[in-house]
Amino acid sequence: MSLSKFEVVVTVMESGSLTKAGEVLGLTQSAISHAIASLEREYGFSILTRGRTGVSLTSNGERLLKYMREILKWNDQMMQEVSAINGIEVGTVRIGTFTSVSTQWLPGILKQFQDQYPEIEIKLHEGYYDDIEHWALTGAIDFGFVSVPALEGLETIPLHRDRMYVLLHEDHPLARQETLSLNDLQQEIFIMPKPGCDNDIQRIFKQYAFTPQVKYELGDDHAIIAMVQNGLGISILPEMILFRLPSSIRAIPLQGEHFRTLGMAVLSLEQMSPASRRFLTAVTEWIKEHVAV
Repeated sequence: MSLSKFEVVVTVMESGSLTKAGEVLGLTQSAISHAIASLEREYGFSILTRGRTGVSLTSNGERLLKYMREILKWNDQMMQEVSAINGIEVGTVRIGTFTSVSTQWLPGILKQFQDQYPEIEIKLHEGYYDDIEHWALTGAIDFGFVSVPALEGLETIPLHRDRMYVLLHEDHPLARQETLSLNDLQQEIFIMPKPGCDNDIQRIFKQYAFTPQVKYELGDDHAIIAMVQNGLGISILPEMILFRLPSSIRAIPLQGEHFRTLGMAVLSLEQMSPASRRFLTAVTEWIKEHVAV
C-alpha cells in the first residue's frame, strides 16, 4: 500500500487533470503518470482513463476511490494526534462553502483561526448546496456549510437563521409594501436560482403549493440581482446575499416565518479529526460573537 499513490489518484480526481494535480502536489506530470501506472500494475487493472474531456475513473477506480479517501483521512488524523501529543497543532481541513458564506463569514473566521493555529492548513471547495452535501458524503471534504436540513446520512449543526426577502425594482407597483406574501406574487415573473443552488425557496413554494412563473434560472446570485435591477422580473433571496444591493432595488421581507437555516454538515461528528474539531469550534464561536441572531 502506498499512501502517496492514493494521494495522487484522489488529487487527480479532485483537480480534474494530471497537470493540475501535479501543481497541487509539486510533482511533474510524468511523476503523476508514473504513480498511477505503478498502482495499476500492482492491482492488475486500470483505475483512470484519459480522454478528450479529461480524466475519469474506470468502474474499478470508482469502487476504490472511497477507500483511498478513507485511508488518507485516517492517516491524516493519526498524524494530527501524534502532533497533538507532542504539543503541536497541525493538519489539513477541507471545507465546502458557497458564495454568501465565503463573502460574509469566512474572511473573519479564517483570520481568527489562522492567528490561533498557523500550522493548520485550510483548503476551500466552493460549490452549490448539492455539491457540498455530495462532497461531505463521499469524503471529498471534512465538512461543509449547508442549508439545514441536509441530505440523509449527514450530521448537521445549525448556526444561523437567514430571513428570506422579495427583490423588486424600485419602480415595481409592489415596491412600497412593508411585507409581501406569496399571494401578492402570483402574477409576477420570477428570476430564480437553479435547482440545487437554493433549496430553501423551493421548500417554501412546496409548503404553500405555490407555482411561480419562472422565466430565468441562474446559478449566480449577483446575476439574479442584476436582472432584477433591469426590470426583468422579481426574485426571492436570503438576507446574507443582499449586502451592497443597488439603490434601485427594494428588498422586502417575505411575510411569515420564512428563513434558511445555515449550518455545518459532516459525515460523522464523532470521527472528526482534531484539526477539524478546532475549526468547527472556531466557526461556532465566531458566529456567536459577530452574527446577529
